[in-house]
Amino acid sequence: MDTNFLIGLRKIKGISDYQFGPPITDILFDDMDHIHFERSPNTNKIRYIYYKDNLLLILRPTNGFFTLTLFSAEKIIKKSISPKLRVVVLNDISEFIKKGRNVFCKHVVGIDDDLRPLDEVIVVNQDDELLGIGKLKVPGPYIRSFSVGVAVNIRKGVYKSTF
Repeated sequence: MDTNFLIGLRKIKGISDYQFGPPITDILFDDMDHIHFERSPNTNKIRYIYYKDNLLLILRPTNGFFTLTLFSAEKIIKKSISPKLRVVVLNDISEFIKKGRNVFCKHVVGIDDDLRPLDEVIVVNQDDELLGIGKLKVPGPYIRSFSVGVAVNIRKGVYKSTF
C-alpha cells in the first residue's frame, strides 16, 4: 500500500472514531483490503469511501464529518447491538419512513442515549429492520417527553433509489 493511501486511511479512521466511536469504526473498516476512496477532483481531498464497490461513507466538505449510506447502516445494524447509533420507531409507521418521511417524536420508542442533535442516525423499527438514515434534530432525553415535532430528518429511506 502506498503512503498516501495509509495517510488517508488513518485520517478517515480518526474522523470515524471521533464521530461514531472506535467500536463502529472497527465495524465499518473491518476488511481493510477492500477499502478504497475517491478524492475530489477540485481539492484532491477525500470525498467518498468505498467498501468493494459499495459506497460506505461520504465525507462532507462543509463540516468534515461523515454521512452514512444505507450500505454502512446495514453493516452497523448487523454487527452492533441495538440501539447503538439508532432511533427505534413503532412498527406501524415503517412504510412511511421507508418512503423518506421524517420521524416524529411521538413515534420514537427507543434511542441511543449517546446521540446528540445533528448526529447521523440509523432509523429502525422495533424488529431492528433498517428504514432509513438521517439527522437527529432533538436531544434523546427530550424525544421521549415530546408528543409533537420532528425527531429525525430522514435523508434517505430504503425505498428511495438515489444516492
